[in-house]
Amino acid sequence: MKKIVISILLFTFYSYAIEIKQKPIEFTQNRVELTKQYIKKSYGLDVDNINIIPKIIVIHHTASDDLKESFDRFYPEILLTDRTDINKAGSLNVSAQFLVDSDGTIYSLMPETFMARHVIGLNLSSIGIENVGGNEKSLTPEQLKANIELVKYLKDKYKTIEYLIGHYEYRKFEKHPLFLEKDANYRTIKHDPEQSFMENLRVNFPNLKSMKDDL
Repeated sequence: MKKIVISILLFTFYSYAIEIKQKPIEFTQNRVELTKQYIKKSYGLDVDNINIIPKIIVIHHTASDDLKESFDRFYPEILLTDRTDINKAGSLNVSAQFLVDSDGTIYSLMPETFMARHVIGLNLSSIGIENVGGNEKSLTPEQLKANIELVKYLKDKYKTIEYLIGHYEYRKFEKHPLFLEKDANYRTIKHDPEQSFMENLRVNFPNLKSMKDDL
């Protein structure tokens, strides 16, 4: 099958540059079709493409302290067999637009405005940033710095972005117009990333809202 090719990226904003290395997951037309099926099943929408308008940035950790192990979880197009907690929503594998290693290296896994399966109910309006770690090791200062740079880049590029949240906060959006999940029983409990990491990140972005700002 034909794969989607992404070029090397080097973005400049304000007075410095952000380097985003390419580490693409498997993304053939099959993954596109699986994404459309997920959108139909979970959101009740028939779509011609899998493009999103980003309005939310969601921060995650992988719960693995190894880059390769973390990447290998996202790489296949089909959901891994051990994900019995979410397989009822479809066979599309989980993914995110970005993966940040413990040394702060930022990797692009897929096109920024293609929908990734990374957060229940909000995939169609969000960009996901996964951070390697959160198992035995906490996320690092280098990752915090990289997340700050990446969020600044995304906020500058996509003027539609309004929210910055941790994965553990997603259920606060259940009554929000952006939350689209049709199955009221399809929910998981999330604790990523550490709350202190999220607080240290969010203080840099007073103009990006968390859900509590809309309550």
